[in-house]
Amino acid sequence: MHFEVLARDGEARVGRLTTAHGSHETPLFLPVGTYGAVKGVPVGLLHAAGVRALLANALHLALRPGAETLARLGGLHAFMGWDGLILTDSGGYQVLSLAALRRVSEEGVLFRSPVDGHEILFTPERAVDVQHAAGSDILMVLDHVLAHPAPAERVHDAAERSLRWARRCLEAHGDHPGALFAIVQGGADPELRRRQAQSLREAPFAGFALGGLAVGESPEERRAVLAACVPDLPLGRPRYLMGVGRPEDIVEGVRHGIDLFDCVIPTRHARNAHLFTAEGVLRLRQARYAEDPRPLDERCGGPCCRHSRAYLRHLDRLGDPLFVTLASLHNIGYYTALMEALRTAIRTRALDGFETARTLASYGIPCDNAQP
Repeated sequence: MHFEVLARDGEARVGRLTTAHGSHETPLFLPVGTYGAVKGVPVGLLHAAGVRALLANALHLALRPGAETLARLGGLHAFMGWDGLILTDSGGYQVLSLAALRRVSEEGVLFRSPVDGHEILFTPERAVDVQHAAGSDILMVLDHVLAHPAPAERVHDAAERSLRWARRCLEAHGDHPGALFAIVQGGADPELRRRQAQSLREAPFAGFALGGLAVGESPEERRAVLAACVPDLPLGRPRYLMGVGRPEDIVEGVRHGIDLFDCVIPTRHARNAHLFTAEGVLRLRQARYAEDPRPLDERCGGPCCRHSRAYLRHLDRLGDPLFVTLASLHNIGYYTALMEALRTAIRTRALDGFETARTLASYGIPCDNAQP
């Protein structure tokens, strides 16, 4: 992997991230395809929407179809027919999301499979092995994620464990050609986050991520974390804000110098008929759209917006899979346009004005109601 900074506006930057699967300009948003598929959207349509990078999850792939199966079939790129970048999360977030099904120790995480109930020990070494089998372009270390708020002692212990696990992942990774990213943990404690970033930055990681955010902390707390630890990350390596995906939070992250983002919001909102438009998030299940002949968003020329709001609502009420495809493509395209607009704003040194409600609306970015 190679990364270079092309333009700056304050702390924000436009970069070029090059891997074996193409060159990608940052800031970049990665739609989530946990099992190697973005739900309801064929690979060809993702390409048509301008998507060139996806996120998958190593723990879930280890459960289905299995790392050994992936390896025999030539890796995840060949398995799903995708020629773009693949970033695999290690499964650290599932330490939080599957809390009722796991036990954490220094060795790793013992999960009870949500698929069939069998136990699986996921160690830092196993997390790396699975990502090697998948042929990931970017791999993540295994980390210990906590919900917010948590007692300070637990936050400190989880952050220190994440640091030790990161070093084990680095050793297991060896000279594999994939790019291994470290993850800075530390809850909403800015000073702990800063110390963690300082401890990781001298190690030969290809990039650095901030994990354990968007788990209950306030926007102010998240902003304080970004301000505290991003300046201590190397300038010449990419920075990744994991799981943070409301449009306004992405703008804030870019202003602090973040390069990569992922989130389920675009596709999950789509499946719930919450669609991003220039006027904000349109909640299509409301009765007022039952006979609305207008397109979803007149500024958008995509396949979803060639249909009326009434027709789209009709498809949703029927449970027709076509709606999921159209709505997901629309929301993903919206995020792709957001990232392009942010890159343009950085290049033209106009990012300060991008914060304002008027500018966000002009780019089709909702200002205050991105959550359903």
